[in-house]
Amino acid sequence: MSDVTAVNPETVSAAVEEALAAIDAANTIADLKSVRSRHLGDGSPIVQLNQAIGSLPKESKAEAGKLVGQARGRLNKAYAEREAAIADAEKEATLLAETVDVTEASFAWRPGARHPLSLLQDQVCDIFVGMGWEIAEGPEVENEWFNFDALNFDADHPARAMQDTFFVDPPSDHLVLRTHTSPVQVRSMLERDVPIYVLCPGRVYRTDELDSTHTPVFHQFEGLAVDEGLTMADLKGTLEHFARIMFGDEARIRLRPAFFPFTEPSAELDVWFADKKGGPGWIEWGGCGVVNPNVLRSGGIDPEKYSGFAFGMGVDRTLMFRNGVTDMHDIVEGDVRFSQQLGVSL
Repeated sequence: MSDVTAVNPETVSAAVEEALAAIDAANTIADLKSVRSRHLGDGSPIVQLNQAIGSLPKESKAEAGKLVGQARGRLNKAYAEREAAIADAEKEATLLAETVDVTEASFAWRPGARHPLSLLQDQVCDIFVGMGWEIAEGPEVENEWFNFDALNFDADHPARAMQDTFFVDPPSDHLVLRTHTSPVQVRSMLERDVPIYVLCPGRVYRTDELDSTHTPVFHQFEGLAVDEGLTMADLKGTLEHFARIMFGDEARIRLRPAFFPFTEPSAELDVWFADKKGGPGWIEWGGCGVVNPNVLRSGGIDPEKYSGFAFGMGVDRTLMFRNGVTDMHDIVEGDVRFSQQLGVSL
């Protein structure tokens, strides 16, 4: 390091040569800024020389000032030139790295696509809208009354147990993650005038472990019709029409006696069609029945004047047997190859 206490041509030249060498060695803008801080910034040799002028005799100050001023001008010019050269070099390197070979074969651009579950749910909604039905939605965090009591579940019904239902803390608030979309049916009855024809799609939650056929979060669509004179025959006709649109003109349905708290009589719904595995057969699809009078009363509807029917199916399950999907993991893991093999659509 030069002696910066003596302002003379030798010390000034030494400081300049040291700074010029550092400027010339810098290869990036960041390196150059570091050089500027060391050789032109506060505490640098050239600045210390400039400060030392004040202690010189009066007759020597003018010559020393001129000497240091010329040195600083030389360094600033060298810095600006090196900065411009580095910027040009970096720009050229960037352009070279981003060069596109216009003769190279191009790759097809693949747009994003919606998940097959969303597409299937929309297809179902479109079918029922085409039949004159409305689409109804409700909250996923639901009051226990809507999820159970209004649907004629007894206080000790096993579906209320912690092992089947996600309860929201604190339990005293009586909030649950809805276990089905049936609460939307009750809300629809309370919000609408009869006649009511609504389809209720949405996400539901149950405390199942994720495996090849189960998941704690899945999707349902449920239908509710309330009008004068509706019977099981109307339910069967609606479901047959729906099944043929979903699975083809040869599809058939059958109803097997069952029990559900919210319908009476109740039935398990099976559909017959030629599945993706190559052979026709009966597959359990969902549940249905005539709306229980107690449920109509919960919805503020007179069961002596009106009747109704309801049904519910799983969107995930429908996708699985309709498209030959054998593992629920494929549906929930978000691998784009799963969507691609089913045919993606915006």
